[in-house]
Amino acid sequence: MNELDTIIRTITVYAIPVLFAISLHEAAHGYVARYFGDPTASEAGRLSLNPARHIDPFGTLLLPLLLYMAIHVPFGYAKPVPVDFSRLRNPHKQMPWVAAAGPAANFAMALGWMIAWVLLAGPASAGDGADMADFFLKMAGAGVSVNVAMFVFNLIPIPPLDGGRIMTGLLPLPLARKFARIELYGTYVFMGVVALMYLHVLDGVFIVSIRAVTSLLVNLVHPLTLLVN
Repeated sequence: MNELDTIIRTITVYAIPVLFAISLHEAAHGYVARYFGDPTASEAGRLSLNPARHIDPFGTLLLPLLLYMAIHVPFGYAKPVPVDFSRLRNPHKQMPWVAAAGPAANFAMALGWMIAWVLLAGPASAGDGADMADFFLKMAGAGVSVNVAMFVFNLIPIPPLDGGRIMTGLLPLPLARKFARIELYGTYVFMGVVALMYLHVLDGVFIVSIRAVTSLLVNLVHPLTLLVN
């Protein structure tokens, strides 16, 4: 199999998991923000589960492919759902919940893909259906890895990542205001974190965290695994 075939197969397997991981992450922010009083995302027509509403050509399509080829972890970002924290009923207390909604959506999707993987990895398919079953098994595995990676990455406690916004909401207000100023340099923060990952500086923490979350998911579906096998 040549390199081009490998890239095409990778895109085919990862396309749906990446699109939904990124899109539902953003939609979750908007839904929780609306629950707490901010209808900005709804007014902008971004409260949708349709990935086409959230796709960013670079962050959603090109970046995940580049990262997969570079560090074998294909994640990226979508067009951010607009959230006006000042319109929340209690901005300082409710900001963490809005921020946590995205990673929570990724964790839920990772669990869903893990359940699918267990079901597909049960009795082996034979004959004409074997190749199709293997394809969907790989897609389920991709769904787990993509969503776990996004869950861990977005919880890094530096603005504008969700973990940074959660931290901002948990800090006393005077410290929160100072800490939130880091978000002015959000693009550079994101690029810096990705660069550190590419240089393997964050490998220890990142890989350990991914393994811990994946192990948790395996334990959560263990009863189903016993039932299927």
